[in-house]
Amino acid sequence: MFQQGETNAAVARTLRVTERSVERWRHAWREGGAPALASKGPPSLPRLSAVQFTRLEAELERGPLAHGFADQRWTLMRIKTLIGRMFHIGYTVPGVWLLLRRNGWSVQRPARRAIERDEAAIEVWKQQVWPRVEDPRRPTAPGSASRTKPVKG
Repeated sequence: MFQQGETNAAVARTLRVTERSVERWRHAWREGGAPALASKGPPSLPRLSAVQFTRLEAELERGPLAHGFADQRWTLMRIKTLIGRMFHIGYTVPGVWLLLRRNGWSVQRPARRAIERDEAAIEVWKQQVWPRVEDPRRPTAPGSASRTKPVKG
């Protein structure tokens, strides 16, 4: 695009980046040509290999109880501890989050439901009781926005 004489604004729009980024790239291109624009790779290589991460996933599938934790919730701190125990590699809590997210994991929050919850009774209430209790959304007769000048009719 630089060789074709595209403007910074046009390049930025096409690539959906800021014009400032395009300016930096154009400067690098002028100084070193196309090789100067080549990616230098990720800022750092992951400390867990693909094989190690596969092992970690298998252990996560076994659940926290299998690893001596008190309940069935995986937290970032617990996963950090597990990585340290298994591979003797230190991660920060944000680093564990990045590792998991990079490998397709996402946050899962359990739905908080009462043990005594009766789904059938809730459905009956929604269908039969709620329509009678709920206020209608709109008045049946035309009204006035003014409190001092009611609609005459």
